[in-house]
Amino acid sequence: MPSRAPNGASRERSVETIQGEMAAFARRARGVAARMHPELSLVSFTILAHLDATKGCRATDLATEFTLDKSTVSRQITALEQLGFVERRAEPADQRVQLLRPTPSGSAVLAAATAARREAFRTRLQDWDEDDLERFAAYLVRYNETSGQNETSEQQETSDQAGQR
Repeated sequence: MPSRAPNGASRERSVETIQGEMAAFARRARGVAARMHPELSLVSFTILAHLDATKGCRATDLATEFTLDKSTVSRQITALEQLGFVERRAEPADQRVQLLRPTPSGSAVLAAATAARREAFRTRLQDWDEDDLERFAAYLVRYNETSGQNETSEQQETSDQAGQR
């Protein structure tokens, strides 16, 4: 099926709808995260998931990955440590470097929350046919890939501009 570029007004309406729906999605995601573990914010959950996926990293790596201020990451890590979900360990190659890793308790909370989130998606999407699910998944992948490319370009431009000063 050939794609067609919508006219200006139609395109603008579509962009406005997408923006509104993405905002609603983000609000729901924060609410779901709060229900799954009241002390675990969406940001904390995301950080914990990243630490689990990477098997640990430095706080500065988290700040870079999520484009967050180091103080924000520090507060989130402190909260995760207080909950017993994250621990610091010295990097074997350089004892001065502290790596953050999920604790067994943190991994268990993450696994339970992930399973609950998947089940919520299965329930919400149960009436969708296979073709719609595949298209939706492909669109999300495409959107996120494009977003990542744009963010990398924007970061490079900012870096270039800072170097020119």
